Amino acid sequence: MLTKYKLAMRSLFRKLIVCLCIFLPFITITQAQDFQFLDNQKRQSLSFKLIKNLIIIPIYVNGKGPYDFVLDTGVGPMIITEPSIIDSLNFTNMRKIKVSGLGLEPVEAFVSQNITAKINRAEMKHIPTAILKEDLFNLSGHLGTKIYGIIGYSFFSSFIVDIRYVEKRLIFSKLNQKVKYKGTKIPIVIENLKPYIYAEIEVPDSGKTKAKLLMDTGASHALSMEMFNGAMFPLPYSKIKASLGMSLSGQIKGYLGRIKSFSFGDFEFDDVISGFPDYNVISQKIDLKSRNGNLGADLLKKFNLQINYHEGFMYLKPNSFFKTPFEHDMIGMVIYLDQKEYKRYLIGEIDENSPADKSGLCPDDEIIGVNFRSMDAYTLSDLTELFKSGANKSVILEIYREKKTFFKVIHLERRI
Repeated sequence: MLTKYKLAMRSLFRKLIVCLCIFLPFITITQAQDFQFLDNQKRQSLSFKLIKNLIIIPIYVNGKGPYDFVLDTGVGPMIITEPSIIDSLNFTNMRKIKVSGLGLEPVEAFVSQNITAKINRAEMKHIPTAILKEDLFNLSGHLGTKIYGIIGYSFFSSFIVDIRYVEKRLIFSKLNQKVKYKGTKIPIVIENLKPYIYAEIEVPDSGKTKAKLLMDTGASHALSMEMFNGAMFPLPYSKIKASLGMSLSGQIKGYLGRIKSFSFGDFEFDDVISGFPDYNVISQKIDLKSRNGNLGADLLKKFNLQINYHEGFMYLKPNSFFKTPFEHDMIGMVIYLDQKEYKRYLIGEIDENSPADKSGLCPDDEIIGVNFRSMDAYTLSDLTELFKSGANKSVILEIYREKKTFFKVIHLERRI
């Protein structure tokens, strides 16, 4: 039995969190299963896309593809989230199960250990896989490109993995290959197929304390703090109510604020933006005893990472992102691409009293232009950066609503 919980992606404006809480009773992963190079190579390099801090890599599944997957240290079995892949592939020996989480009515999924995945020249046969019958997470819509799934433990446990965020390049080496490590060594602990690190965090009214965090390249936020001494993590004095993203049962509510001091290894950061999900809700469904929170890619991308699951450590070396300040979105709304028509930019949830709310924008409004440029000139990542580009700046949105077109001027505001 495997229970999986992750706050995985922050939305367009606050970096979508997708909470995957999946009950997969038939999937197990053994240490004997791993990726192998198809020839005598000892090391390979692979370019990746970096979208909203998430690493997107091409994967061939059962000889077909490539299909874009999120590379995510926070997951165990490979997960196929795009149901259309079922129609295009000849899956055999698959079983149906029910997937449930956080109160959602159960939905059907397929599980299989008769699938082959190939990443560049590395291949793994019989990779444990869950295939969702429905696209529950709309990863494609929120990232603006077709996403077919998520892969994690099987890849990271097979290699020494070097992630270079600035170069958008992976270098993965055989476990017995000599690797020149650079930077600061940080211990990691692998539990239930996931990596954890220890950090020191300043807690309001309690001073600095040691915290155990899931290291999660599949979460595009910097931090999510979930538990402290068996209860909700103390909230910072300055905070805003926020929807922290989607779970299988709907919106995850909580707060956004800043952690005054965060450090691990030789590195210390001030005023780190963090989510604080509603403990009373998630603790009823998720076992939070094993960790205090989640360390995501908005912080991890400040380093070149060399990750070695097999020996239980990673090396961190600061890169050119290191001094970039942590900023939250300054508009207060979700934007996503319609899954059926990928050039329709739609507004999702709007935060109460946010600049978007004050300007009179509404959910389901379609954005057809920004600053007098058509939407063809923008990606979702472009809009993310624009909407946190600076307080007191203004953006002009051209809106289509109920067969009418009009303009809205929104004044960006630093809310935390």
